[in-house]
Amino acid sequence: MRKVYHKIIQVAGNVITVEAENVAYNDLAEVTSKRGVSLAQVIRLQDNKVYLQVFAGSRGVSTNDEVRFLGKPMQISSSDNLLGRVFNGAGRPRDNRPEITEDLIEIGGPSVNPAKRIIPQRMVRTGIPMIDVFNSLVVSQKIPIFSVAGEPYNDLLARIAMQAEVDIIILGGMGLKYDDYLYFKNTLDEHGALSRSLMFIHTAADPIVECLLVPDVSLAVAESYALEGKDVLVLMTDMTNYSDALKEIAITMEQIPSNRGYPGDLYSQLAARYEKAVDFDDAGSITILAATTMPGDDVTHPVPDNTGYITEGQFYLKNGRIEPFGSLSRLKQQVNDKTRKDHRVIMDTMVRLYADYKSTCEKQSMGFQMTNWDNKLLKYGEMFESRMMDLSVNIPLEEALDLGWKTLAECFDKTETGIKTDFIKEFWPENA
Repeated sequence: MRKVYHKIIQVAGNVITVEAENVAYNDLAEVTSKRGVSLAQVIRLQDNKVYLQVFAGSRGVSTNDEVRFLGKPMQISSSDNLLGRVFNGAGRPRDNRPEITEDLIEIGGPSVNPAKRIIPQRMVRTGIPMIDVFNSLVVSQKIPIFSVAGEPYNDLLARIAMQAEVDIIILGGMGLKYDDYLYFKNTLDEHGALSRSLMFIHTAADPIVECLLVPDVSLAVAESYALEGKDVLVLMTDMTNYSDALKEIAITMEQIPSNRGYPGDLYSQLAARYEKAVDFDDAGSITILAATTMPGDDVTHPVPDNTGYITEGQFYLKNGRIEPFGSLSRLKQQVNDKTRKDHRVIMDTMVRLYADYKSTCEKQSMGFQMTNWDNKLLKYGEMFESRMMDLSVNIPLEEALDLGWKTLAECFDKTETGIKTDFIKEFWPENA
């Protein structure tokens, strides 16, 4: 029988403080107030003072209310019955269907022992040329989508969820507008991907505390499925909203702020989530793709800046397209040689010529006379953007590589591409 405490010392924002003993970090508690019973989680221990986040917010909680510690951390079901369902950040159903209580697991555990990991060697095919051809997504990779507010990063995540060749999709939404939540749900349902998907959604109208739980519950369930041999893709949006929630709680607890008001452990908090990405040596895998908005398109903002030290590259979304120059997948060399032998050749050649196209555009804007080579580059650049960079393009990797050769043949002579003769003989289109 757990002891009940009848005195709350302080209520600050969504954080309450009580004096208690024999309480562990991350333990759950029940707060009984006039509005009913609310769950809370221990987030700080200082001497005999215990600080708790109230999941539903502290509105209606008074200093005379009861607090009863449950003696265990938060748990979430890992049942296969979760698939096709939508839950909030606290793991409760949002779809008006029954709660699932079997196969409970704890959230927020440590990352996987490195001895259980293997070197990433498999590609996650998405059907998006700017990813598959130029910055291949690799199984167990952790990679953010750097963007600004207003860019279609949620649309991109939805497309990846529909098209990615994985066993299970887990979507963790943080601070979503209700329209974005419905967009994800309806899009996956219409394209038949909801049956292999699971959604943990925190909207902007929900208590801020639930935002902090979304990555932990998403990744705990992902790890459980991966241990069963499943390849799981975890999509999270938006990690800046998650970081802002961390900042709000830190300010409430009067912690000393770091850069731009964010808590000093921002790096550790982000790393603890991203490092859950893994490819098990004897089971499945977890791959993490997370949208991270950059206020003012500032890559030195604390959230993208810290993220860049943790992750293995980034996809840079700008003007509705994945930019070939700002984007980088540091693990793509692990799989490029295992797809088709001309993969690296097409990737290097097309990006190099697109860089030349950009320089030609600058010359044209300054009124310089265009040469025959410049005109070829201008034609090529427009075709590259429509055939490769447009996010509406959905083709398999092999077709994208063939389309790359076709584009080169339509714009240049064989000798102008700088490609080795062996590749030209084997892959150059015959009717070019």
